[in-house]
Order: sequence, then structure tokens, then C-alpha cells
Amino acid sequence: MGMLFAQTVKKLRTQRELSQRELADKLYVTRSTIARWENGSRLPDISMIKRIATYFDEDINTLLNMASESDEAPNVILLDDTKITLTGGLPVLEEVLPNATIIGFTKPSEAIEYAKAHRISLAFLDIELGKTSGLDLCKTFLEINPRTNIIFVTAYSNYSLDAWATGASGFMLKPITTDSVKNQLTNLRYPINLGGSSI
Repeated sequence: MGMLFAQTVKKLRTQRELSQRELADKLYVTRSTIARWENGSRLPDISMIKRIATYFDEDINTLLNMASESDEAPNVILLDDTKITLTGGLPVLEEVLPNATIIGFTKPSEAIEYAKAHRISLAFLDIELGKTSGLDLCKTFLEINPRTNIIFVTAYSNYSLDAWATGASGFMLKPITTDSVKNQLTNLRYPINLGGSSI
């Protein structure tokens, strides 16, 4: 998990002759948090990576690329109970995320089973899924993997306030377009490998 990032953080810290505790004080985290970053057992979220980049005057994209390094392509799902949204949305996601494994689902139960078997990096969720609420599903996906980025996709803007209260990374209105997806990717809580770049 992000060993290049771990090594880089340690190198940047030692170059400044800082102890883990001193760096923790600078970044407003605990010493044990720094230790976990440096041994590769944990990765900071994207807002903290930006803080690290600013403190060390390092290129943010370089650090994000290191954090998102993986031998596996990120798993991305699109869950919507209308096939027309999947038919139109999946090619857009494949264009924007060429390095990802992208799968569409119309049934929430199938998406949940997939999430249990595969680490989901990014999930695009419709909010109205028949009797199931995408807002509730967001909690389920985050219980399975707290580092899943959730982006709600809906035709109804009045859901936006409820969506923000779930811990999701973003909210976008249908139809799914290249520009709307790219805009949402800049707000991800956790970096993912985008195939040559990272956000």
C-alpha cells in the first residue's frame, strides 16, 4: 500500500531533520499517524496529502501519484436501476478513467456483493433505486470499505443537502458527461490511479 509514498514522506521529514513528533505537530496529526504513513500501513486522505505537499513545497500531483500507486487497476462501479443511464454512463467513465476496471449494476444487492469481493475505489450511485435509497447504500459501501469514494448521480438537485451528509465525495446531476465526471474527480477524498495521472 503506497510504499513509495511512505518512503518519500520519511525522506522529506529526515531531510528537514524533523522527528515524527515534530512533523506531526506541523501537520496537526499524532506521531503514530506519521509512523503509520511512513511504514506504509496507512495512507492520508487527499486533503492531508495537499497539506503535506504545501508544507514540504512539493508537487501535489507527484505525491498523489505515489499515494495511488498500485499493481491493480482501481475498481469503479456505476449503480443505477435504469439501463439507459448505464448504457450512456459507462463509456464516459471508461474514457475518463482508462486505467480502471469499470462495472455497471442495476441491482443494489449485486453491487454490494461485488464490493464485498473487490476493493471499490470509486462508486457512482443513483439516489432513487426503486425501494432502495442510494443514501443508505452509501453507508453500506463505506462500512465495507471506508476508503471508497462515493459520488451520487441523480436527476433531482433537491437531494444535494442529504447527499453531503453521508460522507460522499461528490454529487452530480444526470446525464453523466465527461466534464461532470472530471469535475467530480477533483473532490475525491482518497486518491486513485487515473492511468497516467492522479487526482
